[in-house]
Amino acid sequence: MQTKSLILFMPSIEGGGVEKNLIIISNYFSKKIKNIKLISAENRLHNFFNKKINFISPSRKFSKNKNKITKYLICLFLLFKEYLKNKNFIIFAFQANIYAIIFAKILNIKIITRSNSSPSGWSKNPLKKILFKFFLPMANEIIVNSYDFKKQMDKEFNLETKLILNPFDYKKIKKLKNEKIKDNFFKDKKNFKIINTARLTDQKDHLTLLKAFKIINKKIKSKLLIIGSGKNKEIIKNYISENNLHYSVKLIPFQNNPYNYINAADLFILTSKFEGLPNVLLEALSLKKFVISTNCPTGPSEILLHGKAGYLFEIGNYKQLAKKILIHYKKQRRNRLMTNYGYLSLSRYDYKKNCEKYFNLISDYLKNE
Repeated sequence: MQTKSLILFMPSIEGGGVEKNLIIISNYFSKKIKNIKLISAENRLHNFFNKKINFISPSRKFSKNKNKITKYLICLFLLFKEYLKNKNFIIFAFQANIYAIIFAKILNIKIITRSNSSPSGWSKNPLKKILFKFFLPMANEIIVNSYDFKKQMDKEFNLETKLILNPFDYKKIKKLKNEKIKDNFFKDKKNFKIINTARLTDQKDHLTLLKAFKIINKKIKSKLLIIGSGKNKEIIKNYISENNLHYSVKLIPFQNNPYNYINAADLFILTSKFEGLPNVLLEALSLKKFVISTNCPTGPSEILLHGKAGYLFEIGNYKQLAKKILIHYKKQRRNRLMTNYGYLSLSRYDYKKNCEKYFNLISDYLKNE
């Protein structure tokens, strides 16, 4: 039977959790789908994708330093060019979902979208909420990645979303976790080593992390490593400088392999204001690192088994976070039981099982009618 081709739509590739899921899912699809393309305004992670995937993007020079809206419009133009060549495809949007839905409906193309973060983070704008309520139901399928996320989306926008948990590729992490670290920041074994990996944006709330660290750094010998890139870099650097934390806190850019750094740490902290299902917590647990996270919508509580596999604290409450860090510091041996409990629960995010759910959902739409 002749089938349609699949076009993956991801205008802005920044190196976060969404991108990791895109890479895992699209590489799995490449084993089962003959004609698969990826449209993005960037190609810096091009080498992480299977060579069978046709990467469609403008030149690096063209997309460099463009804002997200510009990238969305560039990719819609590239998508339209593909439509002029061959109309026999479906769209799977990982980003810019409303833009992609409007495009698909105008041209009568089937579209599947994957929502990445809780509506708590983006539905407070009344106009945005109206637009999403109007356009989201026009998608043929909407995929979400956590139970709480599904409840919120279905209730907020009167939808019937499909739940597929993140496929977790532990084999890759296992290979990379022992790579040698050139940086000596975590070298001193006497230091209590804390790590955070996240884009440097308002959503990730690094100032709460830094305020908490400032408190605990006066009480215990500790180091904090922040791995990430983003628009808040200067704000974070200024806080570190103004509070004389430059000896104890280090900021390094996005790493293709953050796992060796996480593996060298004693504690992983997430301070996000909202999420979808944060991959980074799965990664930390897979490396048997204790986790402290905000109890933000959605994902962290679900991953940490509602506090049985790690500590949760209120969004923005740096004093509460500082207390939790100090409690863990004193109870590190006892807390290994919690970490092991979380580690054993990761089978829910099995790579093959969840990738197959994605493929089964999408395969029906690939058949010619």
